[in-house]
Amino acid sequence: MMKFVPAFILICLIYSCKKDSGKLPFIGFHQYENNDTIYHQIPDFSFMDQDSVVITNDSFKDKIYVADFFFVNCPSICPKVKQQMLRIHDKFKEEPRLELVSYTLDPKRDSISVLASYAAKIGVKSDKWHFLRADQDVVMELADEYYVPAFIDPEAPGGFDHSGKLMLIDVNRHIRGFAEGTDPESVTEFFGTIEQLLDEQADK
Repeated sequence: MMKFVPAFILICLIYSCKKDSGKLPFIGFHQYENNDTIYHQIPDFSFMDQDSVVITNDSFKDKIYVADFFFVNCPSICPKVKQQMLRIHDKFKEEPRLELVSYTLDPKRDSISVLASYAAKIGVKSDKWHFLRADQDVVMELADEYYVPAFIDPEAPGGFDHSGKLMLIDVNRHIRGFAEGTDPESVTEFFGTIEQLLDEQADK
C-alpha cells in the first residue's frame, strides 16, 4: 500500500474533487492573496524525451496533457497503467490539443535509448506521447508537485514504491483531474473528464 495515498485523499476532501458549476475543479493546495485564489501549478521543468528532444512546460503551450510516473523494468503496476495510457492515446490520437507524458523514476536504467525502444515497442511516437528522463532527485521532486506518491524502496518490486495515478493538466499548468491508472473503469470515466477540459479550454 502506498504510504502517501492518504495525503492525496486529504487534498481531494479539502478542495473537493467533484465537478462544480459545470467546470472541473482545481486540484491541490490553494493560496489566497488580495481576494484572489492562486491555484497550485506544475512548476517549470526541463526533461529529455525518447528522441533526445528537450521538453519543458513551454512544449505544451495551448495544450493539455495527461501525466504518469513509471519505470521500464517495473514488475508490478506499470504494465497495467501503460495499457490504460494506451487507451487514452488511441482514443485521442487525432486530438492535437492533448498529449501524454510519462516520467521515468529510474533514470539510471532508463536511458534515452531504453525509453525510445520502449516507446517503439508499444507503438507510439514522441509528437503525441513523451517519455521523459532527468536526474532522479529532480523527477522525485516533480512527482510531489503532481501529488503522485513516489519514492525509492529497496523492498518494493523493482526498487520503487509509486502510485499509478494519471493526472490531467490544463494549459495553465493546473491539475484538473485524475484517474487510477490500474482501474479500467476509472480511466473510462476519465475520458469524459478529458473531453470536458478540452471543451472548457475551447470556450476561453
